[in-house]
Amino acid sequence: MEFKRVAVLGAGAVGSYVIWGLSEKKDIALYVVADGTRKERLAKEGLMINDRIYKPEVLTPDEAHGADLLIVTLKYGALRPALQDIRTVADDHTTIISLMNGIDSEEIISEVVPKEQIVYSLIKVASERKEHSVHFDPETTIGIIYGEPGYGQTAESNSSTGCPQMAVRTATSGRARMEALDQLFSGTGLHYRESPEIMVEMWSKFLLNVGNNLPQAMIGCGVGAYRDSEHVNFLRLKLREEVIEIAAAKGIDLSKSKENQAFGSKVRASARYSTLQDLDAHRHTEIEMFSGAVVRMGQALGIPTPYNEFTLHMIHALEEKNDGKFDYE
Repeated sequence: MEFKRVAVLGAGAVGSYVIWGLSEKKDIALYVVADGTRKERLAKEGLMINDRIYKPEVLTPDEAHGADLLIVTLKYGALRPALQDIRTVADDHTTIISLMNGIDSEEIISEVVPKEQIVYSLIKVASERKEHSVHFDPETTIGIIYGEPGYGQTAESNSSTGCPQMAVRTATSGRARMEALDQLFSGTGLHYRESPEIMVEMWSKFLLNVGNNLPQAMIGCGVGAYRDSEHVNFLRLKLREEVIEIAAAKGIDLSKSKENQAFGSKVRASARYSTLQDLDAHRHTEIEMFSGAVVRMGQALGIPTPYNEFTLHMIHALEEKNDGKFDYE
């Protein structure tokens, strides 16, 4: 298996990291999926990444149909509206990885593409987007992490298929996909690794995002506040506790992750993560993917999530403020 035709859906902060790295790969066809005025703008202006303009080929979903690999890097609110585009790009051999934040984008994508074609993955990159320019530090970026849930289990212990022969085939195809991803990312400047505990790693990142993304967004301060303020750090810890309790109820042992730590990539004390960047730019945030998901899972499991419920409404209220809803004068 080889990934020779690689499509990227979503050319924002995360997509820019992928495009930056894969643009150095000379033996693949790399393109961004877009249509309408967005396609015209990307084709004309390209993408400004780390002070350099990149101009990958831009194809419509129909033109990109049959890609070997589709990398989804959309904002959460754009995922469901893009499901038809994903269905159009993918055929029965297309592998899909979602580098979106959160823990449910794979489940949403599986509504239109068989789950067997999806590789579970995440990305850790501290990108800063200002207007049409994206900046990140390639050296301190942790990068792309991917794996096959349940990979390494024996056929007898694999309960996801109920069939030993199917389990063996899944493990075989999974190994081929892991090797193809290794080969694709090799020599690109991208940081990447395979994980035998990919679900734990995804939940670990979710924990990091909920705890670190949201308190600073409500306060409007840099991440140094977690070190310098007991009050901001208190909020971080309480949000994390609710995620940890839900993860345990779902059988996710976060202690298995080496990346289960308070912070991810090394960043400046003044850094502002994605939720605060969105609020600063008067964009709507991905709060439904963070606290919204925690509240929904908590309700389903009977686990109270008061800190995430408060945060959910606070961030939505800040969005409404940015929208001018409270401009009573």
